[in-house]
Amino acid sequence: MKTVNVSLVGVGGQGTLLTSDLLAKTAAREGLDVKKSEIHGMAQRGGSVISQVRFGDAVASPIIQEGTSDILVSFDKLEALRWAHLLAPEGRAVVADTFLVPVTVSSGQQKAVEDLDGKMRAALPGAIVVDAARIAKEEVGNERTMNMVLAGALSTLTPFSPDAWKATMKESFTGSKAKLLDLNIKAFDLGRAAAGA
Repeated sequence: MKTVNVSLVGVGGQGTLLTSDLLAKTAAREGLDVKKSEIHGMAQRGGSVISQVRFGDAVASPIIQEGTSDILVSFDKLEALRWAHLLAPEGRAVVADTFLVPVTVSSGQQKAVEDLDGKMRAALPGAIVVDAARIAKEEVGNERTMNMVLAGALSTLTPFSPDAWKATMKESFTGSKAKLLDLNIKAFDLGRAAAGA
């Protein structure tokens, strides 16, 4: 298969890197060549985090060139707007209906973006917007599963079956994390449903 480029962006602590790991491991389990890169911008302090995953029959480099991401997954609307230039013209976006006020705005160093929703939708027409934080908190009962809600939505745009994703989740949630598997699978399924699967 041709190489598929996926960029995942968010803010430190949202589970962006765990979600990209899940995608990369699922692609590898399906026998594909996978390359992954990560950039942490003061991630522990709420800075931008970006992870890029490329998979296909033969992948030469882990870096995705600007304007060539087949899929953009954003854990925050502002990050979606900030990184929209990564998406290919025919690419698809999954965006969490979440906005975390950046420190630079809350401290008065920068002005807030006016009409963020309108600008984000203009930059990413046709984006699948998922209320992942609400689903995680109210329907799953654990707001930390927001990333698995987004993983479920992302899965609808990949060539991998839900069972392939869940097999990777089972491998990932072991030891003391095993008790969280069912909760995360529920979040994943609800994310797929929210994306229309």
